[in-house]
This record gives sequence, structure tokens and C-alpha cells, in this order.
Amino acid sequence: RPTGKYRYLTFEDRKKIEAWHLIGDRPADIAARLSVHYTTIYKELQRGATGELDENQREGYSAELAERRLRESFKRRGKKAVATLAQ
Repeated sequence: RPTGKYRYLTFEDRKKIEAWHLIGDRPADIAARLSVHYTTIYKELQRGATGELDENQREGYSAELAERRLRESFKRRGKKAVATLAQ
């Protein structure tokens, strides 16, 4: 059950999502197993979308692709500017 605490999905989580998605599990069921909100899984499936249909005729998902896209988005964010107080 979702705890309401924020956390990033790990690469291990992504590999589990990939395996469960491939065998046809529903995003809501995957979310329950990982104790995250179902929208987290839907967003993750979009992040790792391969552009091809899998054997279940659903958008394919790649844990490696999702991880790469996440790291690229972190790089684009850059470092946060630290405000300095005038003395």
C-alpha cells in the first residue's frame, strides 16, 4: 500500500516493472507490489517506452532505456543555484 512518502524508483524496480509488464501484469498490480501509486507506474512506462508493441500488443518497456532517460533529465536540470546573502 502506498505510504505517501516520495522515493525514486531504482534500477532494480525498473527491471521488475519490465518483467511484470512483459508477462501482461496491469500497472495497478505492479504499483501495489512496489508500494507506489499507480500513476508512478504509468509515468515510468512512458519514460521507458520503446516505440514498439510487445507480445501483449502493449507499448514495449525497457528498464535500461528508462534509466538512461532519467539520468539525461537529471543532467538537463543542472545544479541548483545557491542564493547568497549580501553582507
